[in-house]
Amino acid sequence: MDRHQTLLLTESDIARIIEMAWEDRTPFEAIEHQFGLRQAGVMVLMRQQLKRTAFISWRKRTRGQQTKHAALRSPEIKRHCSSFQHKQVRP
Repeated sequence: MDRHQTLLLTESDIARIIEMAWEDRTPFEAIEHQFGLRQAGVMVLMRQQLKRTAFISWRKRTRGQQTKHAALRSPEIKRHCSSFQHKQVRP
């Protein structure tokens, strides 16, 4: 992720990318599809935006995790979030 690409992201985009990156069932491919940011770019963004200990914790959590990588996922998993995780939309 270069500096130019970072400048194109709004604060709400960055917040949403961080939220999606922390979610266990959201694959990196979903972030790439929505924001055009590959896994390496997400890692750079997370390193820039998180405290060091939070970044290390996130990397440990996501490294090799089957649900974070579409190629490693079971073909039976079609959704990106758990069935009980629905956000309330405020009018």
